[in-house]
Amino acid sequence: MLYPSYLNLYETGELAERAAAAWEILSRCTICPQNCRCNRIAGKTGVCHSGTEAIVASWNVHRREEPPISGTRGAGTIFFGYCQARCTYCQNFSLSQGGLGHRVGPERLADMMLYLQKKRCHNLDLVTPTHFVPQILAALVIACEKGLRLPLVYNCAGYENLETLQLLDGVVDIYLPDAKYSDNKNALRTSKMPRYVEHNQASLREMFRQVGPLELDEEGIGRRGLLIRHLVMPEDISGTREVLRWIAEELGPDTPVSLMDQYFPAWKAVNDPILNRRLSWSEYRKALDALDELNFTAGYVQEDLIEVDTSSDI
Repeated sequence: MLYPSYLNLYETGELAERAAAAWEILSRCTICPQNCRCNRIAGKTGVCHSGTEAIVASWNVHRREEPPISGTRGAGTIFFGYCQARCTYCQNFSLSQGGLGHRVGPERLADMMLYLQKKRCHNLDLVTPTHFVPQILAALVIACEKGLRLPLVYNCAGYENLETLQLLDGVVDIYLPDAKYSDNKNALRTSKMPRYVEHNQASLREMFRQVGPLELDEEGIGRRGLLIRHLVMPEDISGTREVLRWIAEELGPDTPVSLMDQYFPAWKAVNDPILNRRLSWSEYRKALDALDELNFTAGYVQEDLIEVDTSSDI
């Protein structure tokens, strides 16, 4: 078997077939669970405000992801513009809501991938990629022809359609999704993502089926697997304990979780009576206690993203 995994599909021609199948979906778009069914090929746009061109805000070496993603040489991060969500507290709202970035076709996107490979990054870290899966697959075919060999990280909100994830089976090496909420009302109020919990749980199950828990190489760099992020929020809007309980029971406590504490009231959250303040230490401490009580054996806590010691209690 070739590594990264998408090279196997490229060699057989299946990667090109998947890219073509994904592109067809754009004519009545159901790429994400918003299911807008608009004809993006004809220039119509839905929740993500996106057509057939990918929107790229930046592409460069990023050293502030979790240790197995950034490693020693950094992740090759491509930040995409727009998003299928409407998180009122998004810290990158100029990208996700304003669509800041360059409109590029598959050839240019492939060149960005190859540029990051030349920078000796450990991987391609695709941030907010969901609404551009067809464009990414098309670019990947071109990049493979030109020698791309970096493993692929799918860094997403965890709000996916299973049909789209199935197109990515054997393409993505590392899934890096969010598990944002345990309650649909909070997900809808603060992120405008209907039925987030059901879609998120189904997505995490499918990602786990494809790649299993995160595996590291001899240098501690992620090679393949699932690493789940959870942002702890004020007044427990995120439902942290319930999110962690579901992961532990359904996927297993050896599935690594990155427990994030960097919430602050960005964008519209400054006017929200619940979300207009930073997370307190006591709130984050409760999240750490839940991680401990549920017997997670791997993961990361965001005290400068210190790795959990799996040989002892968290």
